[in-house]
Amino acid sequence: MVDLKGQYLPIKEKINSSIATILETSAFINGPEVKAFQKELENYLGVKHVIPCANGTDALQIAMMGLGLQPGDEVITADFTFAATVEVIALLQLTPVLVDVDPDTFNIDVAAIERAITPRTKAIVPVHLFGQCADMNAILDLAKKHELYMIEDNAQAIGADYTFKNGKKQKAGTMGHVGTTSFFPSKNLGCYGDGGAIFTNDDDLAHTLRGIVNHGMYERYHHDVVGVNSRLDSIQAAVLRVKLPKLDGYCDARREAARNYSKAFEGQKSIMSPKMANHCNGSTDPYDCHVFHQYTLKITNGKRDVLVQHLSEKKIPCGVYYPIPLHLQKAYKDKRYKEEDFQVTNQLIKEVISLPMHTELDDEQIDYITTTVIDFVND
Repeated sequence: MVDLKGQYLPIKEKINSSIATILETSAFINGPEVKAFQKELENYLGVKHVIPCANGTDALQIAMMGLGLQPGDEVITADFTFAATVEVIALLQLTPVLVDVDPDTFNIDVAAIERAITPRTKAIVPVHLFGQCADMNAILDLAKKHELYMIEDNAQAIGADYTFKNGKKQKAGTMGHVGTTSFFPSKNLGCYGDGGAIFTNDDDLAHTLRGIVNHGMYERYHHDVVGVNSRLDSIQAAVLRVKLPKLDGYCDARREAARNYSKAFEGQKSIMSPKMANHCNGSTDPYDCHVFHQYTLKITNGKRDVLVQHLSEKKIPCGVYYPIPLHLQKAYKDKRYKEEDFQVTNQLIKEVISLPMHTELDDEQIDYITTTVIDFVND
C-alpha cells in the first residue's frame, strides 16, 4: 500500500546524517530538532502554534482535555472513520455521538450533524477523511450558531488546502478551535515511528496544551494542570524536518497517481472513482483540494469482497477502510443508534476498496493494478 523504502532512498543521506547528529548529541527528548520542526511546521501551515506530541491519538485526546470538556458532554463525529476519533471521546468519559457521512466524499454529513445537536453538545470533530477536507464552510457556521468547539481530525489530510466561499484559503487542521494530526509512517508526512501534533491560533489554549503534553508542567516539578506524557522524540522530529519541505511534492505525486487511476477507470459502470468536493473555488483542477492519503473506489456490483481476494492472489496490496462502522463496534454500541440513520455508512462498508497510493507509484504499476481490477470486475 505504501513504499516507505522507495521514499527513503532519495533522502537517505540527509536522514542518516540528521539521526547521527542526535545520537552524538544525545538530545533525545525536547531537543533542538523538535523545536525547529515545530517552527517550520507553523510556517508551513500558517498557524500560530504547533504543539508536537507522541502520536495522533494523543493529539486528539490532549485537544479535548485542553478545551475543558467534561464527562457527559456530547461530541459529534463521523461513523465512517478509524476508531481513534471515538476512542478518545470515550476515554475522557465524554459522550460520543456518531452520525452518517456523505456518499461521495465519505466525509461527515453536515445535515446529520445538525440533527444530532442537543443542549448537551459541546464539540464537533470532523475527520478530513482519505485526504480531503470536510465541508468546513457549513460546519464552522454550525459551530458558531450553536456555540460549539470545532476540533479537526487531520490525521489523513495534512498539506490539503480548503478554499472558503469568499476565496480565502487555509490549510487543513488550521480552521477550527484546534486541529490534530498523525505522523504515522504511512501518512503523507510520516516519521519512522509514532508522532503527532496539535495546531491552534488561540494563545491561551496553546499554553494549556503545552502543559498537558508534559505532565501538566510549565516549570519542572510544578504541575499546574492534569497532564499526560506525550512528546515527539528528537529522532522523529529530525526525520520530519527532512520530509516537510518535500510534502507538497509528495502530495503532487499522489494527485498524479490518482489522476492516472481515475482516467483508467473512466466509463466503468461498476467502479466509482473518488469524487472531489466543491472546495476548490477559483481552481480549475478539482484534484487541488485532495492529497490522497488513500485512493478509495466503490465497487457497486457486489464483487468487492471477491475482488479483495483476487488482488491478493495477484500480489496487489489493497485495503478496506473501514469494514465495520463505529456504531456497530462492540466497544461503541449504543441503544441510541438506529440503523436507518447510517444508511450511507452501512452501504460504504460493502463497497469501498483502497488501492496502493504513495509517492513512488509509476505508470507500469498503475496500468497493472487498474487492468487487473477492471478485468475482474467486468468478468
